[in-house]
Amino acid sequence: MKKWNITLRYAGISLIGVSLLMYLAAFIAFRNNSDESLDPLVFSAMAATLCGFFAIIRTQPQENMSIEEGFCIVTGCWIAACVFGAIPFMMFGGEFTVINAFFESVSGFTTTGASILNDIESLPKGLQFWRIATAWMGGIGIVTLVSLVISAQHDRHSVLASAELSDLAKSYYGGRKRNFVYRMIAVYLIITTASAIALKLTQMPWFDAVTLAMSACSTCGFCTKNTSVAFYDNVAVETILIVAMLMGATNFSLMFSTIWPDKRTHKNLFNTQVIRWFLALVAIAILVVTADLYFSGYYSSFTRALRMAAFQVCSLSTTTGFATVDTNLWPRGSMGILLLCSLVCGCSGSTSGGMKMDRLVIVIKSLKDLIRSLVGVNTVSQVKIDGQVKTEKNVTSVITFMVTYMLIIAIGTVFFAISMDFTTSLTASIACMGSVGPGFGKVGSMGNYAHLLGFQKVVAMIIMLLGRVEIFPMLIAAKSLFSR
Repeated sequence: MKKWNITLRYAGISLIGVSLLMYLAAFIAFRNNSDESLDPLVFSAMAATLCGFFAIIRTQPQENMSIEEGFCIVTGCWIAACVFGAIPFMMFGGEFTVINAFFESVSGFTTTGASILNDIESLPKGLQFWRIATAWMGGIGIVTLVSLVISAQHDRHSVLASAELSDLAKSYYGGRKRNFVYRMIAVYLIITTASAIALKLTQMPWFDAVTLAMSACSTCGFCTKNTSVAFYDNVAVETILIVAMLMGATNFSLMFSTIWPDKRTHKNLFNTQVIRWFLALVAIAILVVTADLYFSGYYSSFTRALRMAAFQVCSLSTTTGFATVDTNLWPRGSMGILLLCSLVCGCSGSTSGGMKMDRLVIVIKSLKDLIRSLVGVNTVSQVKIDGQVKTEKNVTSVITFMVTYMLIIAIGTVFFAISMDFTTSLTASIACMGSVGPGFGKVGSMGNYAHLLGFQKVVAMIIMLLGRVEIFPMLIAAKSLFSR
């Protein structure tokens, strides 16, 4: 009972945050000649506010909490946000059936960017903004925002930060967890603001500039145009978005330390191994895809091949999912590289999804040590990243995570294959698990998820949530909440 009460309390706090963005979306609807989304947004915002306050006043604050309770709170906050986030969509109607409304809300908050909409541009601006606002709030993490209202005098903040943020995300920061959260939010706001201003300088309308910046920095990929970024066909816009996406997929604490050096760790973007691996692999993928597109004759111009390859590789390797071209038509070699990008993705401590580059580096180094031991090299087996020794427990947890990650993808593929071809089923499962959005086949860069059966959309939502909270917090919370 105690776990239910404390989860309800913090879910209520998260709903207050959700309602604030709803009110902002309603204000945009009001300024847009009181468009059709005004009433649904105002009603939803009031419902979220009332339910949030009711949950808070009906439960007692708790000074101390266990990490298990923290996992319950994390899961409860995400589910509450997704449920109330769907209300404006349901009330608006149109393409938003009940299941479609929940799908779009979960996809937004988890920054997956998968959509059921066939005509995005027909939505009123208030609802378009709310759709992308869900992604922006989900990008930084709902519980991360909730933790700001918790008193620093107690350990509740530390528990929540530990529950939502993986150890890899916090590995480059040795200070107080509350300051770590401040760092993440400060960087997030700076990137979003700078990106919006830069996009505006390309003569883009303010609404488009702000929503694109929010979507890029949250690495979601929601767009207000049916053809995504291809609508603009502008090199400057694509370049700005590439920078914003890459920054969104980079460890925020390291970015903060690069601007304001941290005397405790002396780590920044320029001397960190994981960042070098990430950027190097992105660069290699761009070169390989460019060569494939050019030498296969798909593009006759090398510069155009480079432009398309650079944007799509950065889009998928950061799990953003923006599109400038229909990648379903690309050569199979390029599609294969993009699929690999969708699996690994960005770095821990960022808004990016996927297995994370940090884990890939750990696995590769542990594999190297294993091979050396098998061939008889007499050396101490030790996995080190940027001077930090990873214990056997650390390595085991990473390998367990990656195996579980692939297992969930396999299960998702089976469910999707009931009504779709294998390519669509596999890539849809990878895209949902990695918070990527587009895959290949019927869920390609210019497609959507509207054709999924009802139960498949439910499966997709579960996979998206598991991927966003990195699997184990949600599984532990489910076990804890329903155990006697």
